[in-house]
Amino acid sequence: MEFLKVILTSLLSVAALFLIAKMMGHKQVAQLDFFDYITGITIGSIAAELATELEKPVKPLIAMTVYGIVGVGLSFLTHKLPKTRKYINGSPTILLDSGKLYRKNLKKANLDLSEFMLLCREQGYFDLNDIQTAVFENNGKLSILPVSSKRPVTPADMQLKPKPAHINTEVIMDGRIMEENLKRMGLDAAWLEKQLKAQGYHQAKEIFLGLCDNEKKLSLFPIEPDKNET
Repeated sequence: MEFLKVILTSLLSVAALFLIAKMMGHKQVAQLDFFDYITGITIGSIAAELATELEKPVKPLIAMTVYGIVGVGLSFLTHKLPKTRKYINGSPTILLDSGKLYRKNLKKANLDLSEFMLLCREQGYFDLNDIQTAVFENNGKLSILPVSSKRPVTPADMQLKPKPAHINTEVIMDGRIMEENLKRMGLDAAWLEKQLKAQGYHQAKEIFLGLCDNEKKLSLFPIEPDKNET
């Protein structure tokens, strides 16, 4: 008898999840915003409890319904009052714009430099100089606007054979010199100091991120004052 109850409550849990997911729409199976993520996890946990609750399955069922109604209500509210979206779902954050990396905004997005560069590489951008603007969306995805000079014409279209591209190497991260990376490229601190002075900087502490390509070209992103970070 108890085995039959488990089967029935499990089927009830599946049916309730299906109905609530349909009620909340496709957002639950697409890229989630902050509140949708929390709601999805919570409803899933309650559904698991419902599947094993043999004595009083109505309580978790009511809780699932309440969470579903709240989710639909907030979705309706953000559609009717767009200004509430930034308080409920958050707002996009500019991480890089016109050659400037915004350190404060990276911290706000809870991203370090390695994670940011990974997101860029995942979209095919191995050189930050190819990016005009990078925006961290409220669903956790990175949107990239390439520089206007990067036309959508490939070397193959022009029958060209460019040199193989290489991943840039971090030689300075958050004001710290990456000595092992310099050594691996056959460079040293003296070379780096010379390059810094050539670009108008006195020491590595002024640099948020320094990248060196295969041609020994150094790209520097200085630590911006907080008042300039938006």
